[in-house]
Amino acid sequence: MFDRTQLSRRRFLSNFAFASGAVATGVGSWVIPAPWANAAEAPIKVGIATDLTGPIAYAGNADANVAKMVIKEINAAGGMLGRPLELYIEDTASNESVAVGNVRKLIQRDKVDMVLGGITSSMRNAIKDPIVARGKTLYIYPQLYEGKECTPYLFCTGPTPAQQCDEFIPWLIKNGGKKFALPSANYVWPHTLNVYARKVIESNGGEVVFEEYYPLDQVDFSSTVNRIISNKVDVVFNTVIPPGVGPFFKQLYEAGFLKNGGRLACVYYDENTLNINQASEIEGLASCLDYFKVLTKENPFDAKIQAAYEKDFPGNFLFAAGSAATGTYRGLKLWEAAVKEAGKLDRESVAAALDHAKIAEGPGGPAEMVPGKRHCKMKMYTAVAKGGNYEIVGRSDGLVDPKEC
Repeated sequence: MFDRTQLSRRRFLSNFAFASGAVATGVGSWVIPAPWANAAEAPIKVGIATDLTGPIAYAGNADANVAKMVIKEINAAGGMLGRPLELYIEDTASNESVAVGNVRKLIQRDKVDMVLGGITSSMRNAIKDPIVARGKTLYIYPQLYEGKECTPYLFCTGPTPAQQCDEFIPWLIKNGGKKFALPSANYVWPHTLNVYARKVIESNGGEVVFEEYYPLDQVDFSSTVNRIISNKVDVVFNTVIPPGVGPFFKQLYEAGFLKNGGRLACVYYDENTLNINQASEIEGLASCLDYFKVLTKENPFDAKIQAAYEKDFPGNFLFAAGSAATGTYRGLKLWEAAVKEAGKLDRESVAAALDHAKIAEGPGGPAEMVPGKRHCKMKMYTAVAKGGNYEIVGRSDGLVDPKEC
């Protein structure tokens, strides 16, 4: 999977430049010029910082594609404040030290009006100071994450633990069992998410049999698999990430976990990650996200977004929720609404408007910021992998509160 993703990058970069008029301005730096050469005022500059290379490049490339799609759409509708938008993209490369230097380019060299990006929480923590504190720039973080990010001028547009766990874990207990294992990658997201997940598991009558953390590059999970099987675990609530997650799920499958009635659960698993393993190796895997592609069969707006994305960006980088593509779309559209309300671009004015911004349509449904909280209400869906696709098995009644800050 990941060797293929790295190879796909060459195709992405060539298509990127061809399809969008992107201009390389340095290693990992791209700019899509404003479309109106004779605009009366200078363009509004949008900065995207995401993983075009590295083990989660499948997600970063999808996010960059979504940004291009949304900016193109806004410009086609007349831009904002009578000005065109210009898109600047920097590669964070799944490497925090590389990312900090590249993000500084967006702030100091390109002087963007806002930055959207970061996938892992460790990446967000690395780049938020150069953007928000030192750079005095608005920052939108689009990924599902562990919560507790309450930095001023940093707005989160992906799901939080409350949105992903409060209804999902009771469903897992009912449709999997009470004995949970929490195998995890050793960084901030799994550690903090597991604290919340454990509380929900135990308050609903479940039990955490064990909770373990592994290096991000670990690929041998034989001892963990043995513990899961020997302890008769019902639900594996996984937060191991690529590159380890594929081998882990394969080893679980080969040990007979699924055959004996075990349930896999992974709250970041979307259509981009389904093909890491053979479909049989993750049959029945349950996830809880703000969007699944199957919603296009019932929601015309979701069908419209998917069709537009697939037309412009066919290939392996899919429009999917766990990869932050939906949070990227939502974040840009909420920011657009805020700028139009504010009527200006300074950080204070836009942040004040973004604090209560709403969109009537977005991936999976409408969304709105919770005033004073800098997090987003959205609809949530529980889905199960069947034959290499997802089937919706549960959904929230309305917009779910993030319960943060």
